[in-house]
Amino acid sequence: MEYKVGDIVKLKKQHPCGSFEWEILRVGADFRLKCLGCGHQIMIARKLVEKNTRGLRSREE
Repeated sequence: MEYKVGDIVKLKKQHPCGSFEWEILRVGADFRLKCLGCGHQIMIARKLVEKNTRGLRSREE
């Protein structure tokens, strides 16, 4: 799967705010993700994102 800045990732587990969707802000060995529910930002290893991804869509959709 190819990840790009601005894409929306749906992860397996939900954030405590209730949202499953995250916007990709940075791509590399680590990802910076922003929760679309509350705006909280996290840095997470690429391996974990790839393992826990349920869906991927571009920002334009």
